[in-house]
Amino acid sequence: MKQPTLNDRAVSDLKSHLGFWLRFVSNHVSYAFADKLLASGVTVAEWVILREMFDHASLAPSLLAESTGLSRGAVSKLVDRLFRKELLTRVGRDDDRRFQTIALTPAGKSLVPRLAKLADENDAEFFAALTQDERQALSAILKKLVEANHLTKLPTE
Repeated sequence: MKQPTLNDRAVSDLKSHLGFWLRFVSNHVSYAFADKLLASGVTVAEWVILREMFDHASLAPSLLAESTGLSRGAVSKLVDRLFRKELLTRVGRDDDRRFQTIALTPAGKSLVPRLAKLADENDAEFFAALTQDERQALSAILKKLVEANHLTKLPTE
């Protein structure tokens, strides 16, 4: 049977692309983690915000947007959702009502380590087929690609 062609050039097979395999694995890892998060009532995107906030006493949403690579609008929506879930607080400034900082509530602070454990378990389960050396090599390769392509936006989906 003849290969499909376009102007006498072979059309590459979907599965011949590294991007296909990266997305295939990434989707399954992400979906498994999202499923584990369901009981906590937190989405993957919310988890990213909570984990970023865990390392800061408080932070301006604009700095959170910068550190995650998300738009200010996306961060604002996530902050609103986490505020409604009582996992974040907002503190405004008396001299400028437009400026606010956000911080984790006690409930948010106690939730982050539990969710981090789920993330650790998800990785351990999913990558169990790899040796420690293979996991380290894969991590190094992926980090090299992130750096080479100047990727800054954290994955939230």
